[in-house]
Amino acid sequence: MQPKEIVAQFIADIRAQRPDEAKNLLAVEDFEYVGPNMRFLSRDDLLSYLFGMVAIQKSLIVRQLSADGEHVFAILDYQTHFEPIGDVRLAVWFRVRGDKIHTVEAFYNAAVVENMLGGNLPSAVS
Repeated sequence: MQPKEIVAQFIADIRAQRPDEAKNLLAVEDFEYVGPNMRFLSRDDLLSYLFGMVAIQKSLIVRQLSADGEHVFAILDYQTHFEPIGDVRLAVWFRVRGDKIHTVEAFYNAAVVENMLGGNLPSAVS
């Protein structure tokens, strides 16, 4: 699969709440997630966080997905059942090497997530 197809499949697995399939698309070693208010160095920690929020996830809509070599860029709408938040617009930059996603960098309004979690955000974990 091409990098864009790998990322599209990863997003589809997150939307469909298929954690094992999503995990298989992330690198075991040399993985990093960086967001405005948290960082994960383990795919398991990222997936625990993402799938820990499935109760509020209504949908994950891909507005734009484009690629430039190993770099894939996504604009997403994370729709929630949690009325105080509503939808969170995300810009996400993925770096794919081989057939695995090695880096995920997300850009979004961190205040929305902090308010939702009551200021209790996970810190960097290994």
